[in-house]
Amino acid sequence: MKNIEYEIIRLDNGIRVVFHRQASPITHTCLVVNAGSRDEQDGKFGMAHFIEHLLFKQTARRSMQQILNHLEAVGGDLNAYTTKEYTCIHASILKPHLHKALDLFEDIIFHSTFPEGEMEKEKGVIADEMASYLDSPEESIIDDYEDLVYQQSGLGHNILGLEKDLMAFSQTDVRQFIQDNYNTDELVIGITGDYELRQIEKAITRYFGPVKRNSPVRQRAAVPVNKAQQIEIAKPINQVHYMVGAPAYGMFDDRKTGLLLLNNMLGGFGMSSILNLSVREKYGIAYTIESNYTLFSDTGLFTIYFGTDEEKVARAKKLVFKELDKLQQKGVTEGQLQKAKNKFKGQIALAEENRMSMIIAVSKNVMDYDRVISLPEVFEKIDLVSSADLLHIAQDIFDEKKLTSLAFVPED
Repeated sequence: MKNIEYEIIRLDNGIRVVFHRQASPITHTCLVVNAGSRDEQDGKFGMAHFIEHLLFKQTARRSMQQILNHLEAVGGDLNAYTTKEYTCIHASILKPHLHKALDLFEDIIFHSTFPEGEMEKEKGVIADEMASYLDSPEESIIDDYEDLVYQQSGLGHNILGLEKDLMAFSQTDVRQFIQDNYNTDELVIGITGDYELRQIEKAITRYFGPVKRNSPVRQRAAVPVNKAQQIEIAKPINQVHYMVGAPAYGMFDDRKTGLLLLNNMLGGFGMSSILNLSVREKYGIAYTIESNYTLFSDTGLFTIYFGTDEEKVARAKKLVFKELDKLQQKGVTEGQLQKAKNKFKGQIALAEENRMSMIIAVSKNVMDYDRVISLPEVFEKIDLVSSADLLHIAQDIFDEKKLTSLAFVPED
């Protein structure tokens, strides 16, 4: 299916650019690298995130002050984030300043110098970030849970890494990770703004055309299948935080659309989800209850999370498992399925209104599939999901023998 909304430009060095023309005075642009925390070696956990911080510190021709002021001086916004599989830099600027953003992207990705003084400062900043994170059990349980499910895998450890690893990082370590993982064939730039295609081609060729091709051979390790576990950890907290879930389908598995839909029905965005109505609204148990389905390139993870008072935990768990059992035994009716499809499609369409999120998502499409998956194509896939599909998925993913749980409980 040809997508006329988007144009993909391919440079000789392997870098790809996806352009979406939209009449707006604001331009959003991003640069996505197919490198994240799962690509780190033992003893180097946290390197991908550390590098993301260091990219803003100094280049061969710009000081930290010049990097930070480059877009802010014209009212622009510059930021970045790291995930298990990606590093993303993104900027929002007025239309005339796209050149400034592209020039800066090329400079910080390919010409950062990683001064030792700044590295030491940033180690302290990230150590504080780690401490702050550990003070938020509703956040830290997510990474601890992934560590439990993905033991012996790059997907398991926290993106922030380990403090002992962090403190030992050297310039050599940083450069080695970039050499091994910042592959021009796996670098995608996304742009949405009011330009002609030829303007974009000219700008991209100017800033990224001279970059030398860099294509290291990299093979991501397969994710092992670990036995389901039920773990409880006492912590100095007031409420219980509980997660349960199981490994699920990766991004290239056709069943992912059905699970995305089922997840949205069960505990996705909005107050009308099955879990929110049955646990929070009906019985007043659990202030927050939600389900999530995280997609990786070769696997996925389905989880349910809730936080509640200690005396309510048993009841909350019973209600959650009752809903999971119902979906395995009875599935959903045609009426429920149609309502769920309409809700899910509406949410996806509204999310596209956030143009920055949209261009990042489209860039990841190009990274993963080498094309853009259009909104009509997404809707078509959702429409093809049947109630029988959802029943089979529920019986597969919610099988109690596969479920791993983790609970943070108050210390006695």
